[in-house]
Amino acid sequence: MAFRITPRQFRSVITSAANFHISPPFQICTKAPSKSRGWSTTKSFHGLSFKHDIAQLSQVKLGLPIVPTGFSRYLSTMKTPSTARRVVRIVEVGVRDGLQNEKQIVPTEIKLELIDRLADAGLKTIEATSFVSPKWIPQMADQTELMQKLTRRPGLHYPVLVPNMKGFEESVFSAASESFSKKNTNCSIEESLRRCEEVVKAARAANIRVRGYVSCVVGCPYEGKIAPEATSKVAKALYDMGCYEISLGDTIGVGTPGSVRKMLEDVMKTVPSEALAVHFHDTYGQALANVMMAVEMGINVVDSSVAGLGGCPYAPGASGNAATEDVVYMLHGLGLDTGVELSKLISAGEFICKFLQRPTASKVAQALQRRRKTVDGSISC
Repeated sequence: MAFRITPRQFRSVITSAANFHISPPFQICTKAPSKSRGWSTTKSFHGLSFKHDIAQLSQVKLGLPIVPTGFSRYLSTMKTPSTARRVVRIVEVGVRDGLQNEKQIVPTEIKLELIDRLADAGLKTIEATSFVSPKWIPQMADQTELMQKLTRRPGLHYPVLVPNMKGFEESVFSAASESFSKKNTNCSIEESLRRCEEVVKAARAANIRVRGYVSCVVGCPYEGKIAPEATSKVAKALYDMGCYEISLGDTIGVGTPGSVRKMLEDVMKTVPSEALAVHFHDTYGQALANVMMAVEMGINVVDSSVAGLGGCPYAPGASGNAATEDVVYMLHGLGLDTGVELSKLISAGEFICKFLQRPTASKVAQALQRRRKTVDGSISC
């Protein structure tokens, strides 16, 4: 529902609600949007940025109908005329990290169609596979065939995960936990970093960019809590090697906004935020909250998995990744740009869920499926 709000009414909200802070000038929208002109503006004020619970704002009397969702969307349109919408890049890991723990082997053709559907939805970075031993992760046995058959599109990137020179391609992997490193890559952190350095050197010599991964950044299934300093040390080592980006992964999903904030604060002392990404699992239902914390701290790259697929074969009890559908829905609600078309993304999730004969883990997809069911009496996936 579109609504109108006058500058006087908006000033009333500002003076009635707590925790508003002064910031550069923003424009106040006073007319509903149109397809051709977008939001129109009639008056500007200084100091109208807010930090406040949107749900509480619905209780402020404006003298007109208002709902939290509409008000959030309304406020998200406020920006300085010279500033474009902030972009958050999604790295889709469903094809690799999402499927690697599935017992049912997914045929190469199904993986390729999933990649195409994700690309159609607007995702620009899609992890394609992992060059690991098929003995340990059978799902990735078609790694070479998949990369050969993959339809390359301009502007799209298809990184792959490799732990050592034997599987050298585009990505490297390390861990902040000594025990997890030994379980996952059969070597210590020090040895893992040495292997990574070999891969990075070879990749840079071939003019290939390398993305680094740090797993267990706040907690380990074998050691418990991980000190922020341990994560920071590994992240800095990967950055110093020449990794253009380091993805910080909460592999077992035990992180909270509090522990994530402390970890990021320590990491960002030595690695710039523009070189960092976050990767959260949703074991304790904290993934979205952690994504929001990271984004608020300046992180602009988020790893996620379509339909919330995922887990880790070496992390007992770890559930799936943050669902890409949920991450995109939240980021769009915050007024951020991902370049992803949610309806096509949900369709891609339904496609792979139907093949796996399992329900989606995405709350957004579930909600839309329930809505569809009330309309036509049937749903897919």
